[in-house]
Amino acid sequence: MLLFTVDFLYLTVTLEIFTGAAEESGAEADKTGLPLWMLGFGAERLRADMNRLLALLFHQGVLDEQFLQLQQLQDESSPNFVSEVVNIYFHESEKLLRNLRGLLLDREFSDFKKMGSHLNQFIGSSSSIGAKRVRNVSVAFRAASEQSNRAGCMRALELLECEYCYLKNNLHELFQIEQQRILAAAVRYPPVHPINNP
Repeated sequence: MLLFTVDFLYLTVTLEIFTGAAEESGAEADKTGLPLWMLGFGAERLRADMNRLLALLFHQGVLDEQFLQLQQLQDESSPNFVSEVVNIYFHESEKLLRNLRGLLLDREFSDFKKMGSHLNQFIGSSSSIGAKRVRNVSVAFRAASEQSNRAGCMRALELLECEYCYLKNNLHELFQIEQQRILAAAVRYPPVHPINNP
């Protein structure tokens, strides 16, 4: 439990830093009324923001090296590969979470093997995208289900839903920053030449 408290405190400090950067960007955009990417600025700043967010997620153990391997598969022919794979993961994970919650809320429930099957799917898909903390909580959840520990399963499900939401929110933010960076990098303005008046 102490680990989550430390991570939460670290996250609070980090989010304040990101908020400050967003306020700076907003202040610069207000001078012209245009967002920074439309002015041709900010691609490097956005790349730095992406790197900071990724570093935070790795530091907290939210992601592991599998996510980096997934990123290496993305290229110019499939520029949205990672976000597409992760969005499929989110879609499937939400179905699995609904099924797990439904099983646990059923008063007549006793088929812990069925729950284990859902958890094996969740562990596999989480591992494939590098969702380390989600995978680890899923493994603990599976251990509780193997012991037919309904109360332990309920606690594990609540923690799993929290970890999943944290992962989803942060990866959505990462993908939004990436899209903004791509737009910022694509904006090219012709050089301005002074007008010679006779």
